[in-house]
Amino acid sequence: MDSKRLIIFVLLSVGILFGWNEYFMPKHTPQQQAAKTQATTGTANNVAQPADANKLTRGQRIHVKTDLVEAEIDTVGGDLRSLKLLKHGAAEDHNQPFQLFEDDAKRTYVAQTGLVAASNPALPTHKTVFTADKPSYELTGDKLEVKLTAPDANGVKVSKVYTFSKNSYEIGVRYDIVNGGAAPLAPTAYYRLLRDSQAPEGEGRMAHTYTGPAVYTSEHKFQKVSFDDLAKGKGDYAKTTTDGWVAMVQHYFMSAWILKPLDGASVCKDERSCRFELKETAGLNSAAALVDYATVAPGKSLSVSVPLFAGPEEYSIISKLADGMEYAKDFGIFYIFASPLFWLLVKLHALVSNWGWAIVLLTLTVKAVFYPLTAASYRSMAKMKALAPRLERLKAQHGDDRMKFQQAVMEMYKTEKVNPLGGCLPMLIQIPVFIGLYWALLASVELRGAPWILWYTDLARPDPYYILPVIMAATMFLQTFLNPPPADPMQAKMMKIMPLAFSALFFFFPAGLVLYYVVNNVLSMTQQWFINKQIEKSNKAALQS
Repeated sequence: MDSKRLIIFVLLSVGILFGWNEYFMPKHTPQQQAAKTQATTGTANNVAQPADANKLTRGQRIHVKTDLVEAEIDTVGGDLRSLKLLKHGAAEDHNQPFQLFEDDAKRTYVAQTGLVAASNPALPTHKTVFTADKPSYELTGDKLEVKLTAPDANGVKVSKVYTFSKNSYEIGVRYDIVNGGAAPLAPTAYYRLLRDSQAPEGEGRMAHTYTGPAVYTSEHKFQKVSFDDLAKGKGDYAKTTTDGWVAMVQHYFMSAWILKPLDGASVCKDERSCRFELKETAGLNSAAALVDYATVAPGKSLSVSVPLFAGPEEYSIISKLADGMEYAKDFGIFYIFASPLFWLLVKLHALVSNWGWAIVLLTLTVKAVFYPLTAASYRSMAKMKALAPRLERLKAQHGDDRMKFQQAVMEMYKTEKVNPLGGCLPMLIQIPVFIGLYWALLASVELRGAPWILWYTDLARPDPYYILPVIMAATMFLQTFLNPPPADPMQAKMMKIMPLAFSALFFFFPAGLVLYYVVNNVLSMTQQWFINKQIEKSNKAALQS
């Protein structure tokens, strides 16, 4: 009876952990082909889409290099078409930099901006061809400006200026507008991220996380809309705002247009002046913010800037950029558990300066907090194990009469004050926390490229020699000997086989995750062995007295 419940408990635990990831997390749709060529529009509420979803128009490329990134800006639209993160290795070849933005035959992911106004359809959009002062730039000081100039728009002169800063993934994007025309100009700027629906580089089935658009406002908080919903014209998100940001989120990395930085004022005059627009058109997904700026009188000028963040979802970085940006480290429905656990992991890392040892300390802390619950569970299991010989005698005594056998077993449990469910219920309470910890470690870009000891140079990658998964399998197998043996021989075999079958999954898990489970298992075995010995000693003392 108890072994059946334990099997169900184990199956439920693993099913919740992996079933959610497999069946309920948003899945990526294949990149759709463009159905038709779409003309540029001149309205603020309907941002123009590219003519070809698989290949944006290419112009001259302006190369920019800083201490953290290597970028390419296309003179067509002044788009940021390529962005390599120099401090983060590619998923397939760790010696090459990770490429966040790119525009080639395989993938499209770019940052675009443009200006529109009803009174002046000649304002520069993402299809306007700009001119640049020189073909390449390199950051040598604290800041670097890259200026692109648009053709004259009926007397209106517009420059688009990128500002790169040392030791920063935040890129300033500024429009300098001089109204040399005869009529007032009321410009609306759109800031958007455009990408296909492909899964990010290096994402596998065992590490599937959310990829897609997201918006944040102080009123509606963090909201996601999947690529599938965009393709169907669905999606519930804040349409108007006075603050916040719009982003494309993926495993470990993100890009976001920030309307209200923590260290600055909002670019929104009021709730009607800023809007978010998420949609899919011609096979590409657009996440955009649209901002209505103040009217520029003839002879007057206006400079407006919106920062673009494009880089890793490191808590120490994104939490200082804008309100709520830490939500981009997407922990899903287990955020309430994962967030404080990740916070604790960061604090522990500050003490030991090693993410591997921080995981070990986190595991020790979680085990200490749950010690009373696990102790109660192990005491119940130890009592059950101590009753195993009597259980066998009852089975032999009643033979095939299962009704009388069950009655005798329940009477024995009542006499000995043993709860058959006592071993499962305390563990069941801990499942949400364990799953939250799983997501906290899985979503932590801080583990990417982080060394521990020996050959563990990247805790976000699987163990190259499979040592930790083997230890994991061994500990799971050894734990079966500490549990009460099932009365049914078939169930006993299942109890030996299941740990080995489940542990095979861990061969593909990031080493940081497996490290947590190994340490947790070793601590659990130690605690269970100690409690078993206590129960055995207590039983011997009772018999002698």
